[in-house]
Parts: sequence; C-alpha cells; structure tokens
Amino acid sequence: MLTLNEINDAYREIKDVVHRTPMLTSRSLSKKCANHIYLKSEHVQVAGAFKIRGATNKVKAAAKEGATHVITASSGNHGQAVAYIAGKLGLKATIVVPENVVTSKAAAIHDYGADIIHCGTTSTERLKKAKELTTDEEPVFIPPYDDPLVMAGQGTVGLEILEQIPDVDAVYVPIGGGGLISGIATAIKASNPEIKVIGVEPERGNDTYLSKQRGDITAIEHADTIADGLRASQPGDLTFPVIQKDVDDIVLVSDDAIQAALIFVLERMKQLIEPSAAVTVAAAMANKADMREKNICCVISGGNMALDKLAEMVTEDA
Repeated sequence: MLTLNEINDAYREIKDVVHRTPMLTSRSLSKKCANHIYLKSEHVQVAGAFKIRGATNKVKAAAKEGATHVITASSGNHGQAVAYIAGKLGLKATIVVPENVVTSKAAAIHDYGADIIHCGTTSTERLKKAKELTTDEEPVFIPPYDDPLVMAGQGTVGLEILEQIPDVDAVYVPIGGGGLISGIATAIKASNPEIKVIGVEPERGNDTYLSKQRGDITAIEHADTIADGLRASQPGDLTFPVIQKDVDDIVLVSDDAIQAALIFVLERMKQLIEPSAAVTVAAAMANKADMREKNICCVISGGNMALDKLAEMVTEDA
C-alpha cells in the first residue's frame, strides 16, 4: 500500500518542476451546488494536467538509474507529461497513443520532442503495445497510473488540498486508471480520516465503479465518453486496493452533465477545462455527496481541451 511518507518524498522530488496550483472559488457555482465549492486547478499545471506530478517522480527515478529512453502509453495527458519531463532531463521519449487521440494532445506531445505511435482505441491495446516495445534495458516503461512512484506523485495534489483548505469536508476526484484518486485518498485519509473522498467516473466509463461494487477488478469492453482522459478499461492492480480501502464512494455522471459543467465553468469562471476535469464539477452540481453548506473541493485534473471539440460543445449547447 502507498504511504504518506512516500507522497512526502515525492513532493520533495518534484517541487522544482511542478506548480503549486491555485484553489479557485465561484459564488455562482457554490450557490448552484448549495455548498462552498473550491476548484483545485490542475488545468494550469505544467503540461496542462496533474499528470506531470507522477511522471516527474517516475522519470526522475529512471534517469537516476541510468535510463536514456522512456516509453509510455497514454490517451494524452500522461504522454504530454512524460514527453515534457523527459525533454527537460535530456531523455528520449516514445508515447503510444490511441488512434482517436485528441489532436491538441498529440500536437503537444510532438512539440515536447517525443516520438508518437498510434495504436487501437482502448487503454488495454496501447498498454500492451508499449510493453511489447520495452526491453530488459531500454526503453524504460513509465506506467500511466499503476506504479508506486506515479501514485505518490499524484498524491501531492492531496497534500496541497489539505494546506489550502484545512477545513475541507469532501473531495471529488476524477477516476481513470486510479492513480490520482489513490494518491489523494492516501494523503487525505492519513491526515484526517473524517474527510470524504469521492471518486467520479463517466457513466460510459464506469469500470472502477463496477469494480468497487463487486469487490474485484472488473474490466469494461469500451469506454465511449467525451471524457477522453477517463477511458481506462479497468482500474490498476495497485490502485484498486487503495480505492477499496480509502475511497468513500464512487459516483457516476452523464456526458450531458459533464458538458454542461464544462460550459458553466467556462462561461461563469472564465476557465477552460477538459471534459475529464469537468466530471467533478458535474458531480458537485448534482450534489452526489448529499451535503449542504459544506466545504467541497473539486479536483480539476486538466485543461488540455481541443478547441474544435469545444466549438462543437458550445454549438450544441446554444
């Protein structure tokens, strides 16, 4: 199991690379949610998402062991993070992305200097491809979520939440493979077990919800949701036990609710976030935690939104 000490170690390791992201508030959003809402703004993080935290912790460790080439599989954000930190450390990077990767995310990976390989449309397909290209020496595989160093890096978001909102009552966290929520839940529950940690998944990407309900890792065939960063086929072998132990509940939100939340944040708060990040706001707007007048933090996981997709959403909403 991941420990608070490992997360504290990760924070010391990555603090020269990552931002301590702000906590944003909106009276209109809080009123709509009937709670005091805070947005942990990882959409303004280095490389546009929380993923830089875990990627930095893992890639730095690989570099210390002599790696010169790293490889990973990603729907976009983790790939951008690995490409960024690899370039900063002078390492070669190869990123396996889905055939339907968001164009802006692929462009950013390329701009950071990494090579791109397209493979399939599911996390299972691209993970398999990346691992097939990994040898006993190099390139070194950088897991997108199911790794202690990656999970510890993501857990530093939890440390910052506790510092920025000492009296927080609940935290909504997006779930893809589970690296972010397992790290945050470990940090929060080790500090104050009374704080609720609530995972949020799209209705059409509900693998972790099903897994927690059944008490065993459950895969889904295809996650067809606008939240492209949450299209994992199943939770990780390492992340799922932490989720079972420390996550109080997992709730589901529809694609329509995700889209409405994204547009609300854009219109009222002037913040551009991606659909995967908007799931937490959607959950808060639906009061999935069943709370009133409480301090609730929504983790905004990223802001790598393709402008053509945004234009489609705004047109549909008009």
